[in-house]
Amino acid sequence: MQLTVIQRRIYEVRGVNVMLDFDLAALYHTETKYLKRSVRQNMKRFPPDFMFELTKEEYDSLRCKISTLNDTGVTNGQSNVSKQGKHSKYPPFVFTEHGVVMLASVLNSDKAIEMNIDIVRAFISLRQLAIEHKDFTQQLKNLRTELHERIDVHDAQLGQIYEALENMLDTEAEKKAKEDAWRDRKRIGYK
Repeated sequence: MQLTVIQRRIYEVRGVNVMLDFDLAALYHTETKYLKRSVRQNMKRFPPDFMFELTKEEYDSLRCKISTLNDTGVTNGQSNVSKQGKHSKYPPFVFTEHGVVMLASVLNSDKAIEMNIDIVRAFISLRQLAIEHKDFTQQLKNLRTELHERIDVHDAQLGQIYEALENMLDTEAEKKAKEDAWRDRKRIGYK
């Protein structure tokens, strides 16, 4: 499966990249209720930093994001929200990267193992993208600082040019005023 398809199903919740239980169930070709049942039977394997249940507010906010993604055609015609997840009475479980790895040990099928490898690769590529983005952001900050310094220097130089032009214009105005005064002076003598 393409990494981008999996990456589109990774969301940020509480500052952590996670996948929803119904998306994982769809990837593993199982029903969400079976996935949740397996997790509940093995809760010791899923501490809060591996898996947690969304609050109603988080789920509503995430549903809005998912709906927006579906409206923009990001999912290649595939709904990110399966029937089970879209109308479920209960908020979904979300799994961090470590939770997804642990899920492979709970769902011990060939398909689950194969899909877990792809999902872990997707998480890794997202992490690398975030690192590259961080480097790019730092480069932009450095460039902005450099541009501010250049602009300050240019502002100072333009101020000096403006001042020199004003002085030249003042000198020309004074020279013209003297010529006009000489021309308009009161003349003495015969005409």
